[in-house]
Amino acid sequence: MKGIGDKRILVLLISGLLIGGFLVTSLASYFVSRESLREAVIRNELPLTSDNIYSEIQKDLIQPILISSVMASDTFMRNWVLGGEVDPIHMIQYLREIKQSYNAFTSFFVSEKTRIYYHAEGILKTVHQEEPRDEWYFRVKQMTAPYEINVDPDMANQDAMTIFINYRVFDYDNKFIGATGVGLTVNAVRSLIDDYQNRFGRTVYFTDATGRIVLIGGGNAVPEDHVEQRGGLGALMTQWSRQETRSLEYDYQGHKRLLNVRFIPELDWFLLVEKDAEGDLAGIRKALYVNILICIAITGLVLFATWLTITRFQRRLEAMATTDRLTGLASRHAYDILMDQAIRDARRFGQPLTIVMLDVDHFKSINDGFGHVAGDRVLCGVANAMRASLRSSDIICRWGGEEFLVALRNCDLANAERIAETVRQTVAQADFTFEGRIIPATVSIGVAKLEPEEDAEGLISRADAALYAAKQAGRNCVRSTLEAPETA
Repeated sequence: MKGIGDKRILVLLISGLLIGGFLVTSLASYFVSRESLREAVIRNELPLTSDNIYSEIQKDLIQPILISSVMASDTFMRNWVLGGEVDPIHMIQYLREIKQSYNAFTSFFVSEKTRIYYHAEGILKTVHQEEPRDEWYFRVKQMTAPYEINVDPDMANQDAMTIFINYRVFDYDNKFIGATGVGLTVNAVRSLIDDYQNRFGRTVYFTDATGRIVLIGGGNAVPEDHVEQRGGLGALMTQWSRQETRSLEYDYQGHKRLLNVRFIPELDWFLLVEKDAEGDLAGIRKALYVNILICIAITGLVLFATWLTITRFQRRLEAMATTDRLTGLASRHAYDILMDQAIRDARRFGQPLTIVMLDVDHFKSINDGFGHVAGDRVLCGVANAMRASLRSSDIICRWGGEEFLVALRNCDLANAERIAETVRQTVAQADFTFEGRIIPATVSIGVAKLEPEEDAEGLISRADAALYAAKQAGRNCVRSTLEAPETA
């Protein structure tokens, strides 16, 4: 039982070391990979995606800007204004052609001289400096840049939110004579955002400087109206910069979000590109689970192999400790254990127990005359003769040197003497040979029966005395002791 307990402790120790080692390695790999992925997304992937989207935005705005530039430098427009804006139908028709040819949402011209707002469907109004909705025109008039991109409701199209390219118009003497340009609907830009999100697999939206979400995709990937409503994003607004892009992260609805913020000067908006960190981590987490399963499988195989190996070696060690290597009989150590159990069983069940002690006669002469290898051959032959003459329940051991000891369970003295005589005759009649030479061998045997209150030591001592009597009687015979000597 102790051996089994020690084996279990060893297996548990190996299990702990293997599982601990695998888990530490797998978890370390997981955390390193997760951090590397996070760094790659924050430092490379999101900024690159943001740059690509910004480039796409600029590309999508280039054509309207070029159209507005062509309109601002068109000789027809300048000549028509300088000619006194006679017959407005010509300007209206010109703007209609621009709108249809370039698939613009709207096209317009505001004259500095008359302050009339012309568009593709006719004359809209006269702009006034006191009118808040006309503020854009007077801002354009005062600015130094040739154009601006502005988002405003389009009065000519039921106040639909529109991205306007407002271009300044000059006469041939470089005198400001008005503002012209085209507009794109916000819905058209939303479709562009949807395209960006589908292509890049990111959440894309725009905010103004106050954090108000001003433009999102048609899929409404961002349901909030202000960044303050997006978990921890509102607290990060102080880190936004108009000069450089910023890579940030925040918690939103229990998930870690990775974010890139850059300023779009053409729109005076911030472009936000973000992604859920959990999406990419799912692959790493799956790899962790696979590694753990592999760890469990390998650990199981190693433990199974370890258990088999330990069991095998334990059995070999036990066999070495309890079995005589030469004859294959029980060793003296094993006999002590088995004898004690046999005595307890005999007394418990009221059955007789007899032991037989056997010694090979003149064994030294055999070793001297034929060699020690021949002597070993004789000992193995005697062991085989004893096995052939005894029952499977009898306990046979090599007591030491050329001595053997047998415990006969449920066997009285008379039957024990008969069995001993059979063993003696079998040995005497056996032909022990070595290298073609016959080795004569005989045995002397002493028999003793267990008496009440007698221990193993006393019983063996009486069997040894009977053996001595057999030798004194001339050897090759059987002698027995009838009872234990009385103690004083």
